[in-house]
Amino acid sequence: MFFGEYRHSVDDKGRIIMPAKFREQLGNVFYITIDLWGKEEEKCLYVYAEEDFKVLCDKLRQMAASDSETRKLYRKFYSRVQDTSVDKQGRVMLTAELREHASLDKDIVLAGQDDHIEIWNREKWEAYNEDDEFFESNKLAEGLKASGI
Repeated sequence: MFFGEYRHSVDDKGRIIMPAKFREQLGNVFYITIDLWGKEEEKCLYVYAEEDFKVLCDKLRQMAASDSETRKLYRKFYSRVQDTSVDKQGRVMLTAELREHASLDKDIVLAGQDDHIEIWNREKWEAYNEDDEFFESNKLAEGLKASGI
């Protein structure tokens, strides 16, 4: 399970440091890709350990057989997957296309999200998390209560 927030930066060669805590869980080879939601305010990168990536791929494969919209998402998603590993200094190279998708130019945040890690532009992350009214929402409280939390 991935959790926690780490602040780093992208170096001049497009590399980021993967926190040691995350490296241990990711294993030797892991996958970085675009988010699936397509909302501008949520554009970030997703990082998956191999096992979790395979689970996601199985679900996408099943969905892609059903309609043309899902197949379009399927194609876009898979054409932007980067399989990778860390170097001896714990760094990961991000492709220019992935960096551009998530506006990763300098300061970033790596945020654990249960079965994956998200890599955000730091300013976007802070703006996204600025809205404390969300946590005061009755709708959220009702949803948590209905789930037994």
